Amino acid sequence: MVRYRVRERCYIMPESYEFSIVQRLTKVHRTVVTAESCSGGLIAHRITNIPGSSVCYRGGVVAYSNVLKEHLLGVARTSLESHGAVSETVAREMAEGARVRLDADWAVAVTGIAGPSGGTAEKPVGLVWMAVAGAEETCVKRFVFEGTRESIKAQTAENALAMLWEWLDS
Repeated sequence: MVRYRVRERCYIMPESYEFSIVQRLTKVHRTVVTAESCSGGLIAHRITNIPGSSVCYRGGVVAYSNVLKEHLLGVARTSLESHGAVSETVAREMAEGARVRLDADWAVAVTGIAGPSGGTAEKPVGLVWMAVAGAEETCVKRFVFEGTRESIKAQTAENALAMLWEWLDS
């Protein structure tokens, strides 16, 4: 067990965020979906590794291309053209679109640059935008991770699950 301080409260969390998320959602009869780009399905993989996750995890979309972000998740073409796929706006639209289109109480979305190439001065390798959408509010956060492609994907999944875990309690 590990202690975490989130929003001035102290929690004792089991061994993984995904375990706690599945427990919480199952207990309150709520559902979650994922919309992933740079993590390539790793968030969904971690959630579905938990026995009983099918009660609360409805599924997800790995939308690596802009075409799929637009067609499957409802991301506006103008958002993609104006801000780029790796942006606060697109992360928000991915999460909100996934929640509505996949009919869930919560959605978590990630979009970023896992590298080793593709980065720019404005959007470096390791830049990831994450969003958690509920019925009444969407929270979006910016992260810049370091390391290999696999490490950036792992950090993305861990932080996305942590963000979802925190918002489930708010």
